[in-house]
Amino acid sequence: MIYATTTEARTLAQQALLCADVSNKCQLTSALTDELGIDPHLILGEPAPLPLEPGRPDTPVLVAPGQLKHRSVQSEQGRAVLLHALAHIEFNAINLALDIVWRFPEMPEAFYRDWLRVAREEAYHFGLLRTRLRSLGYEYGDFPAHNGLWEMATKTAGDILARLALVPRTLEARGLDASPAIRYKLAQAGDHDSADALDIILRDEIGHVAIGNYWYRYVCDQRGLDPVATYDKLAKTYDAPRLRGPFNLEARRQAGFDDIELARLQQTT
Repeated sequence: MIYATTTEARTLAQQALLCADVSNKCQLTSALTDELGIDPHLILGEPAPLPLEPGRPDTPVLVAPGQLKHRSVQSEQGRAVLLHALAHIEFNAINLALDIVWRFPEMPEAFYRDWLRVAREEAYHFGLLRTRLRSLGYEYGDFPAHNGLWEMATKTAGDILARLALVPRTLEARGLDASPAIRYKLAQAGDHDSADALDIILRDEIGHVAIGNYWYRYVCDQRGLDPVATYDKLAKTYDAPRLRGPFNLEARRQAGFDDIELARLQQTT
């Protein structure tokens, strides 16, 4: 791929998104610093193969979630399968943050700065998990994975409000709920380095979901919409997955969900 010479961050974010090489994508993403200029008014065209596919390597092979096998983390291969699944989530999260930066114009500059920081941190998380995976003798791409996160990004490519509601506030927030149990399993298996990596990831992901909450409410306010009622409508329109507990209420509270939202969430269990 030949990249255009530019210092405009949203253009560079699109280029990083389209990059199929894992290491190069992470390097390009890490270079999206606050020193770069941002043009909120820039309209960037939809390059093929977006929105169906971001740049990604030939492996992992993508399959339906039901085809993925679960193995005990007491074995090295079982831990590798789990770490691979987590690394794939972080790889998708890099693409999601890059996509929201380039795709949606006319937002405040702070919006783009926030999501560029998210992209950089997701690349860092991917690197942590890739290192742990390699310590077990495996590489990203060695196991199949599913594409659920990106499928929702494709569905919401035409509406920033739907994207904010259903990706960071729904799918990524589920990671806040799942993280403590996964960390416990890894620690019980004696893999304390991987458990420590999950502590870092959870800390940062609380901030990422908080960013999603902030800008979701911002767009609702701009459109004169009630955030709670609007979320229900969007979840139904876009067929969002039904949320099931247990929920990490403390992490969700730190990430900006209010008492009304948390109460409604608990009613779904």
